Amino acid sequence: MSAPEDPSKAPSIKVTELSYLFPDRSEGLHKISLSLPPGSRTLLIGANGAGKTTLLRILSGKRMAPAKTVSVGGMDPFKDGLEGVTYLGLEWVLNPIVRTDIGVRELLKSVGGDYYPERKDELVQVLDIDLDWRMHAVSDGERRRVQLAMGLIRPWRILLLDEITVDLDLLSRSNFLAFLKKETDTRPCTIVYATHILDNLADWPSHLVHMSMGRVKEWGPLDTFELSDKGTSGNSRLGELVLTWLKDDLKKRGPRNGGIGSEGTAYYAGGVGGYGAETRKD
Repeated sequence: MSAPEDPSKAPSIKVTELSYLFPDRSEGLHKISLSLPPGSRTLLIGANGAGKTTLLRILSGKRMAPAKTVSVGGMDPFKDGLEGVTYLGLEWVLNPIVRTDIGVRELLKSVGGDYYPERKDELVQVLDIDLDWRMHAVSDGERRRVQLAMGLIRPWRILLLDEITVDLDLLSRSNFLAFLKKETDTRPCTIVYATHILDNLADWPSHLVHMSMGRVKEWGPLDTFELSDKGTSGNSRLGELVLTWLKDDLKKRGPRNGGIGSEGTAYYAGGVGGYGAETRKD
């Protein structure tokens, strides 16, 4: 693995021949290789069970990968315990504290709102949050806005997002994506975002990664992909490309076999052969 990158600059992400097995010995990832440059905004595209969550959890350091297969900012995210990595996925969304009778002010203060008042105020405005809300009495969409603010108040260098905007309305989602784009334009940071919702994303990503059945089928800068000007589904040009990918993936995969796929196994305690089973040694 290369030496740690300059922490004052945006980190890169490099994956080399990465494979991953779940505890039931089913394959979650197969020989994945990709390289995402510093300051990039990457969309991770694929059907349910394609391996997106598994890859994001490995990049975040929540799962151990074989030596020299994953580098985030020049370091192993599991072994080196990276600083400045924020991963917002299912565990974060299901945190029970956000459904209790607690105020938004208290929640934001508990995650550093008083230390980063300007970021807190900006996120409150971007996500249209009422600081007087009580969390047990808000809608799912309002609750998700507060969760996003909680997760993003502390400045991060790597942001890994796993389907966390599904409850946002169109305007809130548009404002949130604009905020993320501004972050990469004005701070040294890098984003990987897994989503099935492509509204307001046509001009957002710098890179695309297409995953299917635990493999990366293609990846690269957005401008290297052929985006058709003609579509019959009402989608954007990006949406037409992704729809074509998913239809082709379905044909090649065939019917589901009724067993549990990586969508469920991605949150197992750890993989076999030590992939995710070990703990860090201080």
